[in-house]
Amino acid sequence: MHSSSASSASPCPLTAYGWDDGFAESFLAYAGRGYLPGRIVRVDRGRVDAVVPEADGVRTVLADTALVATGDPMRVPCTGDWAVIDLGEVGTGRDAAVRALLPRRTAFTRSASSKRSEGQVLAANVDHAVIAVSLAVELDLGRVERFVSLGWESGAQPLLVLTKADLGGGPDAVAHLLADARTAAPGVQVLAVSATTGEGLDALAAVLAGGTSVLLGQSGAGKSTLANALLGEDVQDVRAARDRDGKGRHTTTTRDLLVLPGGGVVIDTPGLRGVGMWDADAGLARTFSDIEELAAECRFHDCGHHTEPGCAVLAAIDRGDLPQRRLESYRKLLRENEWIVAKTDARLRAEIRRDWKQKQALGRYMVERKRGLRG
Repeated sequence: MHSSSASSASPCPLTAYGWDDGFAESFLAYAGRGYLPGRIVRVDRGRVDAVVPEADGVRTVLADTALVATGDPMRVPCTGDWAVIDLGEVGTGRDAAVRALLPRRTAFTRSASSKRSEGQVLAANVDHAVIAVSLAVELDLGRVERFVSLGWESGAQPLLVLTKADLGGGPDAVAHLLADARTAAPGVQVLAVSATTGEGLDALAAVLAGGTSVLLGQSGAGKSTLANALLGEDVQDVRAARDRDGKGRHTTTTRDLLVLPGGGVVIDTPGLRGVGMWDADAGLARTFSDIEELAAECRFHDCGHHTEPGCAVLAAIDRGDLPQRRLESYRKLLRENEWIVAKTDARLRAEIRRDWKQKQALGRYMVERKRGLRG
């Protein structure tokens, strides 16, 4: 397939992988140079597997990424990226190379698990962030809120999937867990599925058929089992989870992009031991939209929802309309998000310290006032 046809609207061979007119337009700047568009389906140690078009379909090539290495972890090629691929000259033995990455539409990013202030992009150009949570263990709503916040921030549509529904304690128990999960993820579709019984798989496949999805969650959440069920064959390695905590080994060690038989593609990811917040102000606002709406009714615009008079958030907790747990989760994730952002912003660090001091002073004042020490 010549580069000119690859840059025209929606080359058929790549359509199954998510190629469309928008990406084709982005590729126009590279047309006529002998390059091909390709989607990265796997990353491994400075090289990537990418699918590129050819006359009778697609083929997978191994491409070096040295030409796009910038030292910026946020710009490292990742699974889901659309890339400009140089296949090299036939017969020279030179490896294919990634010449550039096309602009990302969305990117699921977490704080990297290191002492340095760095973000890590787990998947790019994703339409649905599928958060897998096992019902074989106690439902951790705080973790749900963390993943959903990052899902919203990515630009993708979060989708919460409660896996292993057959181990959830029966229909009534699963119904209660679904209700709890919906409370923790307002505006997010929540599905209960079982790869063992097939429950919910058709509904999930119908949602995923419309684009690119990424499977996210802890080890043992059943992501690879779910991927195999959606694919209709055992493609991803699966091992049993431990009985005591539901956790399994990291059977998936790379992020793999797989084509679904019913349409769409899915990126399976290794289990995540930790998911640190990463500049997720907008995502937190959407995940905790109920608290944000209540906060708008507080007497003070900078209410911290601790001891301030006229606090609509505390009033909702007193009425039983808002769980105390949810407010505590909101505070925790906000603090973590502010901290990670402040690590790279000295001015913001100073503002946060000043704000904390003011809130501490107000708290002391309100306590003393309640004790009658102040008028």
